[in-house]
Amino acid sequence: MKITKVKLNDVKIAVINSSEILIRDVQSALDLIATVNYEAGCDRIILEKAAVHEDFFNLTTRLAGEILQKFIIYHVKIAIVGDFSEYSSKNFKDFIYESNKGKDIFFLSNEQQALDKLSTS
Repeated sequence: MKITKVKLNDVKIAVINSSEILIRDVQSALDLIATVNYEAGCDRIILEKAAVHEDFFNLTTRLAGEILQKFIIYHVKIAIVGDFSEYSSKNFKDFIYESNKGKDIFFLSNEQQALDKLSTS
């Protein structure tokens, strides 16, 4: 895992690059939050979709809700970037739509969109 710190509009954002899955379950999400806070001093994270276990994107597992609740509780904003068009579930599309309307959790197609969103929300 490589953490790159970006400062935009006086906001520090951690951009995570990893060739492995970093979020598999609630504990691994908490570990990521703690690592980013300790190593980069950031409470905003950009993470590639490939670094999140596929079960997260299946809402019937309830994994997404449990994990994202931890980000909210610990006041960490996250943008997951990638191509979400492969998911045909209406519920998941609605989930993405509602998340993107908020201020804490975002599903975006690229890093630049994520930087813009996290630096202004």
